[in-house]
Amino acid sequence: MDFSRILVLLDAFKALQWQNLVMIALGGLLIYLAIAKDYEPSLLLPIGFGAMLANLPLTGATEAGGWLKTLYDAGIATELFPLLVFIAIGAMTDFGPLMENPKMALLGAAGQFGIFSTLLLALLLGTFIKVNGAPIFSLNDAASIGIIGAIDGPTAIYVSSKLAPNLLGPITVCAYSYMSLVPIIQPPIMRAMTTRAEKVVHMPYTIKPVSQTVKILFPIVVTVVVSLIAPKASPLIASLMFGNLIRECGVLENLSDAAQGELANLVTLFLGIVVGSTMNGVDFLKPTTLLIFALGLIAFGLDTFGGVLLGKLMYVLSGKKFNPLIGAAGISAFPMSARIVQRFGQEYDYSNFLLMHAMGANAAGQLGSVIAGGVVLAVMAGIM
Repeated sequence: MDFSRILVLLDAFKALQWQNLVMIALGGLLIYLAIAKDYEPSLLLPIGFGAMLANLPLTGATEAGGWLKTLYDAGIATELFPLLVFIAIGAMTDFGPLMENPKMALLGAAGQFGIFSTLLLALLLGTFIKVNGAPIFSLNDAASIGIIGAIDGPTAIYVSSKLAPNLLGPITVCAYSYMSLVPIIQPPIMRAMTTRAEKVVHMPYTIKPVSQTVKILFPIVVTVVVSLIAPKASPLIASLMFGNLIRECGVLENLSDAAQGELANLVTLFLGIVVGSTMNGVDFLKPTTLLIFALGLIAFGLDTFGGVLLGKLMYVLSGKKFNPLIGAAGISAFPMSARIVQRFGQEYDYSNFLLMHAMGANAAGQLGSVIAGGVVLAVMAGIM
């Protein structure tokens, strides 16, 4: 009998703390939700697996020289993985509905209301809740938590990795979990905020299409303008718009397909397992984690509230010809939120077709979340 091996196993079990056991179970739960419930499987499955690995003792995977730590240093510390994901998202996104109906950009801006409201709320909590005499959330922490309101996982990862890498795990899991819960979270808010008369407003079926030239110029112009106005947003917006330029230029179909397929899948896989590797139980299972999840839910609700509220204002200003439900699509969950708006509107009038307009607001929300992330970084850089 090899007693040395038995001693090693005993040392491994001794190194396990209850927090590690809970996180291993949580990792298993995320894998279950990904497989059995189809909740963001491309991300929750690798996150769950990474969380299990991070809490197994003596593997060395997350220590210096370990393979997960190497991936973290190469992809998160350098911000490479989120930017590659943005190239893929840009290649997947059709900004045509937004260009056909530019006023939808207002709803994309309103859909970021939760970011800055939640940032202020996190700072306010810090004045009441102290840890060792210091606010529970620093300014950097509050800014990273607020960005959950972008409802955009890559933006949340990019911003939090720069401002609060210690909160990367809970912020990422929170952002992607709530993205998968769009069909559950948004409809009650939409139902409560709108009257039946507002819900059944019909929008015009046809909008003048834009030319391919405009679609090609759009990512170039947006990159230049946003980079000049908010340089901190340049990496985010440039990656997103470069992916979109590949899509729209018409001469790089193979690269566009690769960005939407192989690049998106591979980088998302690496991103998920690396984020999961940051979820060590001792660091993850703290009261702050529960607060982050609560604040993230509030941010999501406020985003939807802000979008529908502006939609109601546009309903009034248009002489009751604008359906305020479209405002709920002004978030970054593209195209899921637009589909929810379409489905919800047809519950009240099956002949109502809102998808085309909701896609415009949803594309604006995708663009708005990236710009909002850059604005947060720019503001924080100015303060610091």
